[in-house]
Amino acid sequence: MYHDTATVPDGCFSSVLIVDDHPLYSDALAAALGIVFADCAVQKAGTLKEAMTQLKGGLEPDLVMFDLKLPDVTGISGFLELRDRMASTPILVISSLASVELVRTLMREGAAGFLPKDASAKVLASVLTEIASGRKYFPKDILQSAPQPSDPDDAAEMNPRFAELTPQQKRIMKLICAGKPNKQIAYELSLAEATVKAHITALLRRLGVQNRTQAAVMMENSVSGAAGLDPEAQAFLSR
Repeated sequence: MYHDTATVPDGCFSSVLIVDDHPLYSDALAAALGIVFADCAVQKAGTLKEAMTQLKGGLEPDLVMFDLKLPDVTGISGFLELRDRMASTPILVISSLASVELVRTLMREGAAGFLPKDASAKVLASVLTEIASGRKYFPKDILQSAPQPSDPDDAAEMNPRFAELTPQQKRIMKLICAGKPNKQIAYELSLAEATVKAHITALLRRLGVQNRTQAAVMMENSVSGAAGLDPEAQAFLSR
């Protein structure tokens, strides 16, 4: 497991929103929650739109359990939209897509944890307890199944676009892949945050991608040689 701190309530979830379009699996998650947190109130949504409607209506869950593959979502955009809407609420992603690229991307983007859909109820209970205690959970076996990305110079061997980055852009790219926000990047490189944003805009343009996530995935794919990566996950993340 990968552990880190997260913003959570006092060691117990009293309200949880499950966002999953499969009623049977959603019911199973709700049942598991009832065992771990006896007085937990559970709300369900089958689409991102339905979840957003509930949130706009005043729902304030302590935790969101989120399936990435929803009928009204493309790639991880649904997770990102929900994260931006609920910045202080932990989001546990539960998905049938379980690849190194996907898990690392979710780590970078602030998920409270990731759990494959084939995990047992016992594992789920353990994960819920971890997150309720203020820690993050990411499966160690998935994270260790491929080498960690190196840096843009290594990626340039597989993708010449990385060779076109300036030295400063390469340093920023490496910190992006480490999951550092703009403010932290600015601090570590002794730059103004506005300067960092300008560099990121420029490097995204040079790489031909739309956002930081796509840039980081491109570098991981290049460093790893792409051949050993999960094609479905690559397609999913590039949307």
